[in-house]
Amino acid sequence: MNIADIATPEYLEVDVGTRMGKIRSSFENGNPKGIIVTDDGEYEGVISEREVLQSHVEDDAKVSSLLKPSRSAPAPTVERDEDVRETARILIESNAKIAPVFENGDLWGAITDDAILEAVLDNLDAITVADVYTEDAITVTEDDGIGKAINQLREHGISRLPVLDESGLLTGMVTTHDIADFVIRKNQRMTQGDRVGDNERMLDVPIYDIMNSPVETTTPATTVREAVESMLEYDYAGLVVTPSDDDRQISGVITKTDVLRALTYTEEDQMDVQITNISQLGAMSRADVVESIEQVADKYAKMQVHHAHVRFHEHKEKLRGQPLIRCQIRLRTNKSQVAGSGEGYGAENAFRVALDKLERNVLELKGIQSDEEYRGQLLRKLNEL
Repeated sequence: MNIADIATPEYLEVDVGTRMGKIRSSFENGNPKGIIVTDDGEYEGVISEREVLQSHVEDDAKVSSLLKPSRSAPAPTVERDEDVRETARILIESNAKIAPVFENGDLWGAITDDAILEAVLDNLDAITVADVYTEDAITVTEDDGIGKAINQLREHGISRLPVLDESGLLTGMVTTHDIADFVIRKNQRMTQGDRVGDNERMLDVPIYDIMNSPVETTTPATTVREAVESMLEYDYAGLVVTPSDDDRQISGVITKTDVLRALTYTEEDQMDVQITNISQLGAMSRADVVESIEQVADKYAKMQVHHAHVRFHEHKEKLRGQPLIRCQIRLRTNKSQVAGSGEGYGAENAFRVALDKLERNVLELKGIQSDEEYRGQLLRKLNEL
């Protein structure tokens, strides 16, 4: 299946000279998946609500200030006849919900994560939430300030955070959109002179004041199709996964990105690896990353790895021109998930620190036995796409 029939010629486009105040209003009023940026009609990139929220540029600044002045990799693009599996990979690796679609070299339209998921719904009955969800969900408490939530969203590259009460029970959900909506409304009520001090106080506002409650949940035994249908119906990017007998205890989170990642699984001998923010790899290649992770997986207990996800996040701090980067590596194995993370100046240093932590954690899984039943069922169904 390719995306020719599910891509759309309708998308929101702005020029690099557009004011950021207008961009913030666009996200507040229309809640788009992302906005395509062009320069005199030439494609420049895509900006998301998360990037706008996490930026510190003023409303009078231009959109160009949010785009990196020099890219180590070109902005992601998709051809109109591209395969669904490859398109899903592009969305994941660019950490985006929307990608521009080109036809004969011209910008034709856009493809979104929702369009892909709607197109493959019938194929998602074969797998359950337990097969694809992410354990160890990042959470905040009702009393935590908005500033802490923003830091968690930025550091982990996510768009939503389950909210817990003082007993550790699920009480709500806060999303990037909730925070952006709150910040924009507050800024609109302030004069320019008030903003410096008020912005600081705004970050201390408790999550409880802006969170959504009750929370839409799902269980590990639910089919991925049912979970995706709920996400599409309520326009949620993800659902909290709870035990079937207690909808206030958190087992993890399933997101649209988790499902898209499952669509990229292959039956090739080489391990399936997805790299988010791949433009930050620097001198390393995808082959270097795959080889290093395979060495860790093969070194201990013949661990059967279904999928690996590597994520890079660049901080503002630099040393001798090298940015401080946080790397997170997560392996989905036949028995459980195992992860490692670390920071370093430059992607290679950060990756090596995270890989070392991953190796130590893999040691705890030495007793794992191979089990191909899940992988075979999943791949047979998904390969029909």
